[in-house]
Amino acid sequence: MEMDESVNVLGGPLVPCSTQPLTGFFRDGCCNTSDEDVGSHTVCVLATVEFLESQKQSGNDLITPWPQYAFPGVKPGERWCLCASRWLEAYRHGVAPKVFLESTHKRALEIIPLELLERFAADDFD
Repeated sequence: MEMDESVNVLGGPLVPCSTQPLTGFFRDGCCNTSDEDVGSHTVCVLATVEFLESQKQSGNDLITPWPQYAFPGVKPGERWCLCASRWLEAYRHGVAPKVFLESTHKRALEIIPLELLERFAADDFD
């Protein structure tokens, strides 16, 4: 499986999103992607209670740990590589989480306009 070039939405090098918990389609801490990543796990977000609850209600349970997949569950305040379509869904429901632009892969732009992502840009200190 060949990984796409690690470039963020701003055109620079893709910065790691999270290693605690370890995130990304490739579980490399970055929101890297490839053609095999049908969900496009490309948006680095800062999880909130409202966002996580909304995702669980819509069938994307990020809260519950799945030890058999080495998935600890995502907690509020943690960063996570989210599917671009799931971020857009959260936006439409009024619970879109903040986005770390330097850690968000450029392929997210195939689904979400840059202007929209910029409106939800997180400070690197969040």
